[in-house]
Order: sequence, then C-alpha cells, then structure tokens
Amino acid sequence: MKPVALFTLPNCKWCDNAKAYLKSKKIRFNQIDVSRNKEALKDCQKHGCNGAPVILIGNRWICGFDKEKINKELGIK
Repeated sequence: MKPVALFTLPNCKWCDNAKAYLKSKKIRFNQIDVSRNKEALKDCQKHGCNGAPVILIGNRWICGFDKEKINKELGIK
C-alpha cells in the first residue's frame, strides 16, 4: 500500500469527511495540521493546492476531498 498523508485544518468539514472516509476504508494515514506546520502548508501550495484537505498518496497530490481520485490512486472501489 502506498503511504498516505492527509493535510488538514482545524474545524474543516471536508477534512473530517476525508478522515472518516479513509478510516472507513481501513486506510492508514499520517494526519498533518497545516495550521501548525508551515512547511507542510508550503508543500501543499507548491503543488497547486490552496485549500484543505490535501491528500498525498505515494507521490500524487490530490487537492480537496475527491473520492474518485483517492480510490483510483489506492486501487479501491
């Protein structure tokens, strides 16, 4: 399984949805709060993501909570 990182912000409904979705699919992930980690925020912005959540699967950046892209990258249905 590819490593998964979930970049989130506090009180973000879409971040909570992404977290719940990954958990429901039993996907292990590392959660990073970009309000506390400015380097992570810069990485997200460098890859064209200006909102939250941002999901990094392997070396593929997904801006926003996009189930279709997440499933494709992880090879799940």
